[in-house]
Amino acid sequence: MDIASILDVNSKDVFLSFLPLHHVFECTVGFLFALYKGAKTVFCDGMRHILENMREYQVTVMASVPAIYEKIFKIIRKQVEKQGKLEEILQKEEQYRNETMERKKQVFQEIHNILGGNVRLLISGAASLEEGIEEKYRLLGINLVQGYGLTETSPVIAIGTKKYYKVGSIGKTVPSVEAKIVNSNTEGIGELVVKGPNIMIEYFGNKAETKKAIVDGWFYTGDLAKMDEEGYIFICGRKKSVIVLKNGKNIFPEEMENLLNRIEGIEESFVFGKQMSEDKNDIKIFAKLVYDQEIVENTYKVKGKEEIYEAINQKIKEINKTMPHYKSIKGIMLTQEPLIKTTTNKIKRQHNLEQIRKEEAICN
Repeated sequence: MDIASILDVNSKDVFLSFLPLHHVFECTVGFLFALYKGAKTVFCDGMRHILENMREYQVTVMASVPAIYEKIFKIIRKQVEKQGKLEEILQKEEQYRNETMERKKQVFQEIHNILGGNVRLLISGAASLEEGIEEKYRLLGINLVQGYGLTETSPVIAIGTKKYYKVGSIGKTVPSVEAKIVNSNTEGIGELVVKGPNIMIEYFGNKAETKKAIVDGWFYTGDLAKMDEEGYIFICGRKKSVIVLKNGKNIFPEEMENLLNRIEGIEESFVFGKQMSEDKNDIKIFAKLVYDQEIVENTYKVKGKEEIYEAINQKIKEINKTMPHYKSIKGIMLTQEPLIKTTTNKIKRQHNLEQIRKEEAICN
């Protein structure tokens, strides 16, 4: 009911279901919400068929994870490049940057037709969406918004809408939910805590964990965020994931991964802290990068592992120049093997870290 009160969805809409229904995000937003509004739900035949299904079923709404939108964007870009229209599209994006979404849709109708021509709303949740991808969709007149929640919160806490929207933000809280930032630092970044009728009663049979998570009626999400004066929330990363350096500075891996994922040919990345000496606080920033060999070789005109490494390392150096020195990436690992992820494509940080340690132990 909260979601229905702020999202413009009706009985004429067609939802494309892609994620497993046992996942609370898909179950609530893609399934129960659609039923509540009397909308139709159709089921995707798999990633290879997603655009075909969107056209076939005349899909208007979709709720999925960032990785799906990133893949769809890559497919669209490849099609535009094959047609020799990339430069023209990029010029039009700048020309119509400040126009309404309706006008952009008219200008980029051929792009919309690739998605079936009927899409009104794309909702991204369950993981962080790269700002660059989000902005690209909206420049093309495709209404992509971010939502945020946790299993413990049923799950939606906040969501961007047609009316309330800022790039990089998860929007404002849904009507029955309160949110605030606690224990914030000088930059206003602290833990996001929430209160509302959607909060779980407890972790079943685990009073100790429940006491840690729920304090005076407020649920501690474990996510670090900041909130602007208008109430828009910006997620910075998981509290558990933060890398604390010797100088006391905090590094948010997700923020840096978003930058690395913009490198042409990089499919995904994993940023981690590496202990450089017996001093446990002597931490440097490293990154494991998953690359597409064909794209890297064609983009940078290189061949072989050594040249590929040099080309990507050069891009890392360029990124380092744009950041404070303490955030500099000191070393990279390259692979073509996908990172270990959940069913909704979230990076399993501990599992990936353990795998890196195993690989390093073998090399040593």
